[in-house]
Amino acid sequence: MTIIYGQVPSKSNGYRVGTIAGRAQLYKTKELRLYEKNFGLQYKRHKKILGNFEVEVDVYFRSNKSDLDGMFKVFLDCLQAVDAIENDRYCMKIVARKFVDKENPRIEFELKQIQDATTN
Repeated sequence: MTIIYGQVPSKSNGYRVGTIAGRAQLYKTKELRLYEKNFGLQYKRHKKILGNFEVEVDVYFRSNKSDLDGMFKVFLDCLQAVDAIENDRYCMKIVARKFVDKENPRIEFELKQIQDATTN
C-alpha cells in the first residue's frame, strides 16, 4: 500500500484558461503544480508497470464536497510522471472508495500488473 498525503485536486479545478501572445492556453494551477511536486517527493520508487494495470485507491478528502471521479485524471497523470506506470491509457480497472478526513487528506493505493496481451 502506498500513501500520498495531501488533498488531490480534481482535473476541473486544476486547470485554467489564460491568454499568451493572444492565444488561449490551458495551464495548471499553482495548487495542481504543488500537488504534483509533493506526489513526486512522497512516492517511493517501485518497479515500473509496463502495459496493462489496475489500481485500487482509497481517497480521503477534507470534506464531502469533492467528487471522487474528478481526481482520477490528476492521480493517473501523477503515476505516469513518477514512472510508476508506462502510460495511463493502460489503466484497465479502477476500484475506488471515498472517505472524509478533515485533518489528514490523502490517497492510499495499490497498483497491479494485468497480464492480458489482447488489450495492449
